[in-house]
Amino acid sequence: MCTMNAKAISEGEEESSGMRNEILGESGHSGEVKRRQVILVAYLIAALDLTFLFMQMGIIPYLAKSLGLDSVGFGYLQTTFGVLQLVGGYIFGRFADQFGARAALILSCASGSVFFLLMSISTSIPLLFLSRLPGVFMHGVPGAQKIITDMTTPSQRADALGKLGFCFGIALISGSALGGILSSKFGNFVPVYIGLVGSLINTLIAVVWIPLETKPESDQHVTEHSTSQSGSLFSIAEILRLMKFPGVMEVFIVKVFSGLPIGLFMIMFSIISMDFFGLEALESGYLMSYFGVLQMVVQGLLVGKLSNYFAEMTLLRLSVFIFASVGLGMALMRTVWHYCIIAVPLMFAFSMMTTITNSILTKAVPSSDTGAMLGICASVQPLTRMVGPTIGGVLYKQFGVSSFGYLQLVVNIGLFVYLLKSKIPLREMK
Repeated sequence: MCTMNAKAISEGEEESSGMRNEILGESGHSGEVKRRQVILVAYLIAALDLTFLFMQMGIIPYLAKSLGLDSVGFGYLQTTFGVLQLVGGYIFGRFADQFGARAALILSCASGSVFFLLMSISTSIPLLFLSRLPGVFMHGVPGAQKIITDMTTPSQRADALGKLGFCFGIALISGSALGGILSSKFGNFVPVYIGLVGSLINTLIAVVWIPLETKPESDQHVTEHSTSQSGSLFSIAEILRLMKFPGVMEVFIVKVFSGLPIGLFMIMFSIISMDFFGLEALESGYLMSYFGVLQMVVQGLLVGKLSNYFAEMTLLRLSVFIFASVGLGMALMRTVWHYCIIAVPLMFAFSMMTTITNSILTKAVPSSDTGAMLGICASVQPLTRMVGPTIGGVLYKQFGVSSFGYLQLVVNIGLFVYLLKSKIPLREMK
């Protein structure tokens, strides 16, 4: 009798265990589906955010001119926005670390709403400058990167971050085209109104679809020595602390300097396209659309696939080597068709460098500091926009277009030799 009872109890436990495992399996599958949905929402918010920004970028020169702002004043306007983005990138990242990726993304979308609201009432130059202030918290792409970083494993991260290239490409093509069409047919403020409504919708999407906690439960409890020791949103000491982690400073230096020469070239591109290539405004628009398609294909498809087969340091060296080759091509190019050919490896190297360095750097610091690290990475482009007009103007005026290519070649050959000889220590914090 006891044997029969024991057998029945054992069978009941096995059945209960099987049912529990089945439920856990369903729960795990449901969690994976939810995680993918949240990442897709992050892609959607990033794509819409970039689209609205590209729409206003196309009409802001005409709006500034209609208010009586000359070219020097317009340069000050752009510099103001660049400074705000530079300072705000790190602050935004620290905010994401302290209050969560969801709160940071909502802050970015809400700041975008205020940005477009102020632009819609910009009937004077002071109001136009005032409309730039919310730009300090407008970081939709870093916000999406933070969510993706939190919700992916280190092995998945490069592929997931690379797919943001689709968002950028779609936004570049659709935003630039829509901004031009709407402003020419209905006036300069119509794209601004659409940006205002769209940013409000983005805010609502973030509130409804992004969960309160995006980090895995195991990452919510980090060791005391690896967490931030300062509660302030901006701290030089915190930046220096992050740079002391193994390999961070070395990779960040490569990230900044490898793309600096091509960044200077792109800042001067509007002038180069007119003076050197002899392009009209419509032809320049087609060229930008071509870049958008390349961005979608290269970063959205190739970068993620390659990261599954090759080590990230190997891909980093490859991108630096291709950057050097692109520099030689730029030094020798003479027509816009030459540039269209060079643009293919250029976009590959640029997309690879951006994605791989972001992946390496976020894995080299504790999970509690990934937002700050992404914020520092996001500050590279505004920094280039700040120093670019002055340095790029001198290079173009004194030495011509080929100087950008030679600078690109020399800098990246030096970085490639450095990467080959140095043993950069990297540590993944999972």
